[in-house]
Amino acid sequence: MTQKINKIVLAYSGGLDTSAMLHWLRARYDCEVVCYCADVGQGEELEGLAEKAERTGASRLYVEDLRQEFVEDYVWTAVKANAVYEGVYLLGTSLARPVIAKRQIEIARLEGADAVAHGATGKGNDQVRFELTYYALEPGIKVIAPWREWEYKGRRDLIDYCERHDIPVKATAEKPYSTDRNLMHVSYEGGILEDPWAEPPADIFQMTVAPERARAEAEYVEIGFERGAPVRLNGERMRAVALLERLNELGGAHGVGRVDLVENRFVGMKSRGVYETPGVTILHAAHRALESITLDREVLRLRDAMSLKFAESVYCGF
Repeated sequence: MTQKINKIVLAYSGGLDTSAMLHWLRARYDCEVVCYCADVGQGEELEGLAEKAERTGASRLYVEDLRQEFVEDYVWTAVKANAVYEGVYLLGTSLARPVIAKRQIEIARLEGADAVAHGATGKGNDQVRFELTYYALEPGIKVIAPWREWEYKGRRDLIDYCERHDIPVKATAEKPYSTDRNLMHVSYEGGILEDPWAEPPADIFQMTVAPERARAEAEYVEIGFERGAPVRLNGERMRAVALLERLNELGGAHGVGRVDLVENRFVGMKSRGVYETPGVTILHAAHRALESITLDREVLRLRDAMSLKFAESVYCGF
């Protein structure tokens, strides 16, 4: 039997998956569904999202600007810790999930909801990152993961579902790869990238130009740190979001920050990920240069061991 649920808070983007989930949750659990969209700098169009959510059955939509918290409390912390997973991945997706899930639990409390739902699949890392955050903050919360429950197998099934139920979605066919964007990075995986021999298509990159097409002249960048956190760029004091946006522009114009690796997922499978993280790549280099001046040899050894452990904890959702 399906457990009786009175109200669900759904992490909602308005895309294909969560649009179908909103309708499915209402039908499956016969309860109120509140939608929640977190802005972590993904650049997605939010106009018309409330109307779309309401049309699909949501009682209301929360749109939360979490960019400042994401950068100051999560990205800067990772920079201070020199957090790098398996030598190259700077954890852009891993760091965004807990800040999204944290606010979702806060909204569930405000709404008096007894369940939360997410759109992560049953084979990736994100389900762990979301759910461990939920349970850490609210141990008794009911978590619903539609991809682990329903009978649908992929995007084609969801497109058919939306067409049957008159749910407005823009998706018409499966992309050759999937992307995830926030203020720190863009990630690409799946589809044509599953073949490790296949070079990433030149047109997929959103934040960086190819190094061979980058600016010919070198550019000097000066970063001011306070207590390990960046606060100034080229002498100008800036807030965290503005500073990272500007560094993304600078790094992207010079082809800085592209990474291509086959990584070990927490769930036990390997996955090929292509990432571009221009601004934080610059910050990591600057922060390590700062540490080379201020830390002695034994402290650097300790730092290296702790940085590795910290990065693994972030990646696995711990």
